[in-house]
Amino acid sequence: MILVAVAIIGAVAAVYSVRHHTAPQFAMSASTHIAPDFTLPQLDGQELRLSSYRGKLVLLDFWASWCEPCRVETPHLIELQQKYRDRGLQIIGVSMDDSPDPARVFYQQFHMNYPVVMGNAKTGELYGGVLGLPSAFLIERDGRIYAKHIGATDPAVFEKEIATLLQTP
Repeated sequence: MILVAVAIIGAVAAVYSVRHHTAPQFAMSASTHIAPDFTLPQLDGQELRLSSYRGKLVLLDFWASWCEPCRVETPHLIELQQKYRDRGLQIIGVSMDDSPDPARVFYQQFHMNYPVVMGNAKTGELYGGVLGLPSAFLIERDGRIYAKHIGATDPAVFEKEIATLLQTP
């Protein structure tokens, strides 16, 4: 009975922390968890290779056009890209839509100012399984994953992490 109560309390705490995003989902040690590389087609057909962005701070955002929290979060990501682009931030959107057409409409509707690639189940698996959208990974300049956020994240959380990481050499 006690184990059941502990499990329920743990599950509630996990759900609360994911929904309220007071801290990164996880912070990695400096010796592990290099972001898995991929090459995927962008909405314009050109290929994008994640590793070509080494040296930049990357916010890798998994989203879909049908995802309501993604619609809320995208304008904030556009603002962050505009504000921190010159300091080394690069946001990359990974559309999990079934085809590029709805992603293109979304991209144009929101006037997105960062590249968007077409992801798939394999891409999600590379990142531990993308179980909810949006899901974002903050990747340090050396390619290591610093944080993972599941669900819509308070823009202040992203901004704090980005500002902190851009200050480090």
